[in-house]
Amino acid sequence: MSSESTDGLGRRLKRWRQLHGLRISDVGARTGLAVSTISKVENGAMSLTYDKLLQLSKGLSIDIAELFNDASPADTPQRPVTARRSVSRPSKDHYVNAGFYEYWYLNTDLSQKMMTPMIGQVHARTLEEFGDLVRHPGEEFLMVIEGVVVVHTEFYTPVVLHVGDTLYIDSNMGHAYLTLDGQVGRFVVVCAGDAGDGGMASVRRKAELDIASSATTPAKTGAAKTPRPPARGRKAKS
Repeated sequence: MSSESTDGLGRRLKRWRQLHGLRISDVGARTGLAVSTISKVENGAMSLTYDKLLQLSKGLSIDIAELFNDASPADTPQRPVTARRSVSRPSKDHYVNAGFYEYWYLNTDLSQKMMTPMIGQVHARTLEEFGDLVRHPGEEFLMVIEGVVVVHTEFYTPVVLHVGDTLYIDSNMGHAYLTLDGQVGRFVVVCAGDAGDGGMASVRRKAELDIASSATTPAKTGAAKTPRPPARGRKAKS
């Protein structure tokens, strides 16, 4: 399993900024992210949660996939949405550790997607651990593939999902995914952008998000190796 390291994200962000003649303060002004946060990301000292990546991509008017792709934006042709295909292998997934979430971005070779597929794993056991509920434009679909996931939303009572259970929600509604008593909770989530955003037909169509938190999380140091993604197609143990 190859990971999307914080170094890789920082390197691509810095390259994009320099290509466009921007200072870190300019990026901060456009995105609303703190200058110190941007500097830490560029230096590989901090990773960004998914909603912060979305905030970054929206502020810079780039597709979020460009932050995962070593190809220069200028090298990426603008193509129609039709007749595209992407096969995602575990070795090509991009890994991000956001503290109470781990997630693997899938099919990142395609930019300007109308959906963003991910595999996620939750660690927080309580809302106190998790923090503020996450909310962002769009909708999302979730299917549990291993263990148990507890979903909290601001308008509904918490629901416990087991392997094979699915969920579809309005992402503008505050939500959080938690574990149940520390059990493993892994799932596939597919996020889609706001249908009112120009039909998601322009380059401003950012990855449509979810599964993250409204806070940035310092990158872990000294890890022996990058965690592997959950096995695909493997039946969960009872």
